[in-house]
Amino acid sequence: MPIIEDTRQKVGEHRVKNEYWESIGETVIRCRLPVGDYCSFYSVAVDTKRNIDELAANVGSDHVRFKRECLLARDNGCKLVILVENDIGITCLDDLKSWTNPRAWEAKKKGMRAPIDGERLSKACKTMTERYGVEFDFCAPGESGKRVIEILEGG
Repeated sequence: MPIIEDTRQKVGEHRVKNEYWESIGETVIRCRLPVGDYCSFYSVAVDTKRNIDELAANVGSDHVRFKRECLLARDNGCKLVILVENDIGITCLDDLKSWTNPRAWEAKKKGMRAPIDGERLSKACKTMTERYGVEFDFCAPGESGKRVIEILEGG
């Protein structure tokens, strides 16, 4: 379990604690904390995507990095929710099946391999949910601020 240490803790003045954590393989991440000197890793994280194109890029061409992030969350006991903003009415993974990748036409015109379509994207996201525990949520852009708070509060 990574330990988050407030950046206002003076480096070197807490050597005994830091040496102990290092000896048992604990990771210490320095970050400004709103309260306290140390805290445990979060239990819920929200990763926002500005649109379905960004989700498709993460699941498709950037899959290795995206998978690594999902595994890191899972292995640290963190529930990761991918919140995908969209203004086309997609509200769940099943709705995603009907999505048409705007890059498909350009790829076809250039004779390139077709980018991921809605059917494959939906299936890939469901597989990631099963394997890594990541959840996918969808909302309109104007609802995303409220939705992030709801997710972080467990709703």
